[in-house]
Amino acid sequence: MLQIQIYKNKREFRGFSTKGHAGSGEEGYDIVCAAASTLIINTMNAIELFTKDEIGYVDNQDEGKIEFEFKKTPSKDATLLMKTLVLGLEEMDKDEEYSKYIELKFKEV
Repeated sequence: MLQIQIYKNKREFRGFSTKGHAGSGEEGYDIVCAAASTLIINTMNAIELFTKDEIGYVDNQDEGKIEFEFKKTPSKDATLLMKTLVLGLEEMDKDEEYSKYIELKFKEV
């Protein structure tokens, strides 16, 4: 199961972490993992390329592990990108087929 944790406080998103693999299909054919990975990696790339936010991240593709954090208060653009990520992940988590393979949690930090 792909476990995703979104870190936020009362005002803003502070980052996220992922762990594991969805396991909805064979490696290379796992559509749940591909969909979540696309959302996550695209968000990370967009924040890095299109904002001036200071970020830190560590990833280990073999373990399906990503740790992503904002070093300072996220900009308006980064906040919008994070909201978009969360929207996509929440929709996957609500889907009857996808929800078997993904666990989305929020943690106040």
